[in-house]
Amino acid sequence: MTQPPSNPPQGGFGAPQDVPPSQPPQAPPAQPPMPPAQPPQAPPVPPAAPQQGAPQPGYGYPQQPQPGYGYPQQPGPYAQQPGPYGQPQPGPYGQPQPGPYGGYPTQPQYPGPGMPGPAPSGNNPFKGKPGVIIAAAVAGLLVVGGVAWFALSGDDEPDPVVKPSTSPTASASVDQGDGEGDGRNVEDDLNAGRKPGEAKVNWLVKNTVDLPRNGADVHGPWIVGDTVVKGMYKSLVGYGLSDGKEKWNIPLPFEMCAAPPQVTADGKIVIGVNDKAGDKADCLVLQQVDLKTGKPGWKKTLPKGTGFASLSDITLAISGNTVTAAGTSNAWGFSVADGRQLFTTPSGTCKPYAYAGGTKLIGAYSCRTGNYETKQEQLSEVDPTTGKPKWTYKLKPNWEVDKVYSVDPLVVSAKQRGEGGAEDKWGIQAFNANGTPRAMLNGGTHKFAPSCGGAFVIFGKNLQGCTGMAADANTFYMATADDTSGLSRTNSVVAFDLNTGKIKWTAPAPAERTVTPLQMQDGNVLLYMDAKYDKGGALATLAPTGGTPKIIQQHPASTSEIENDFYSARYAYGNGTFVIASGRVSARNDAEEKETKTMMAFSK
Repeated sequence: MTQPPSNPPQGGFGAPQDVPPSQPPQAPPAQPPMPPAQPPQAPPVPPAAPQQGAPQPGYGYPQQPQPGYGYPQQPGPYAQQPGPYGQPQPGPYGQPQPGPYGGYPTQPQYPGPGMPGPAPSGNNPFKGKPGVIIAAAVAGLLVVGGVAWFALSGDDEPDPVVKPSTSPTASASVDQGDGEGDGRNVEDDLNAGRKPGEAKVNWLVKNTVDLPRNGADVHGPWIVGDTVVKGMYKSLVGYGLSDGKEKWNIPLPFEMCAAPPQVTADGKIVIGVNDKAGDKADCLVLQQVDLKTGKPGWKKTLPKGTGFASLSDITLAISGNTVTAAGTSNAWGFSVADGRQLFTTPSGTCKPYAYAGGTKLIGAYSCRTGNYETKQEQLSEVDPTTGKPKWTYKLKPNWEVDKVYSVDPLVVSAKQRGEGGAEDKWGIQAFNANGTPRAMLNGGTHKFAPSCGGAFVIFGKNLQGCTGMAADANTFYMATADDTSGLSRTNSVVAFDLNTGKIKWTAPAPAERTVTPLQMQDGNVLLYMDAKYDKGGALATLAPTGGTPKIIQQHPASTSEIENDFYSARYAYGNGTFVIASGRVSARNDAEEKETKTMMAFSK
């Protein structure tokens, strides 16, 4: 997907490298690539040191995502100052220059929030759909301009209130085998061909939601205790983690439009729901839900903005007991427990337009500059109880915060959009706890394609939601893009030293397999090894020193075709159970819709 420069500088956001526009992307669309590999012999130094306290002046509305990333080659987003590293050396595609943070970024193919492209195999959820939707899928599922595709037209009249169902129907959601599926009539049949040493298939769930003609995005899954939860269209549903039976079902009055990647420590979440049906709906209603019990809690409707602000979709993030809702020029913080407003959009020339949550709360700000051609953005760690920045880091002009790959340690992707047909620039920067630049990651000749799935967002921005990476205190692990130069797909995991930006080691996946880093697990990197048509997927661990992945849970070969058939797959692992779910569900007709498999679970 991207070919990063080979000699990025250290200490700041990398300078992208030019790649001839005629050169096509080398990896599947829909995922941004990454930075260079060997540090330059004399890279430029990082941008201006973070400033404590209030945000920097200047204000500009963040731009909507554009389809296509370019190879970096201009000064990066973070103000650069002279430093001890000297000048970078030319990379394979030309002479790199300082990037957003002072290093050398590489070009991600599709910037900004968007869903990952279709898996190598599996049902295509866009079959039979309008060409604009198919085009969006090919372009990394980024929505640009006025493509409010979402002719998710609100066909059905919604329920008037949010309420949990009183009679769960597990039999409707678990594959019972009706002669139209895979020939497996009962759950036990899924394990009929299981061989010694292979994991158990806990359950397989089919779609029970009557979807609009263009299908719907899936939110989740989230594992909370003995329940796995996913949201789609106008419902949020909890299933038993061990048996897949529906435990509770919350009908929503209108379509679910936003959700944070995180839940609170006590299992609560706040989701976004449209304020009405149809394509003129706004994502303004916040609904709290206890995922352990399936009981809805408080509900609030955000004020609708005016002018440009009214065009913004909100994105949600949770840090501690705070949920943030942010859009183009509006932001709020609420208590997840009781819905109290904790903070709102600060005064001044810099406004937060998106947050990343987790153990820390990170905000991305856009600042007024007085020149519509110059964009100015900054990054801050924010106090989740007051919304006030603990530190502020100003990016270089016209560089934008793209994704937050990790909040602790802080690892951020940034980009600069090319003008007049020029390629976009891209880089990945690690930061210290106080907001000073730590190292610019140098990917060398590797190609990277992190999967940043999520619902379509038109004018807002999802900072989180990427898979294919993990981080510990001193190392960042990222999967390379699939290598299809041989007879079959394969890839590697690259480990970056967060203190130097250099590659520590590269660990190839087993032959003819691809691996996806999921999270850190007991000091090791937990990986998902993809399923093939004749071989089940697997969970594996990779030591922080590299080496060969060690399989800890091998899924049955007898169900490999089903496991390999989830579109734009999402993963969750908890309580010894691995769950794989489709990232989007759609079908050509009602009969096919009811036979679409949406989630599957495995355990030892």
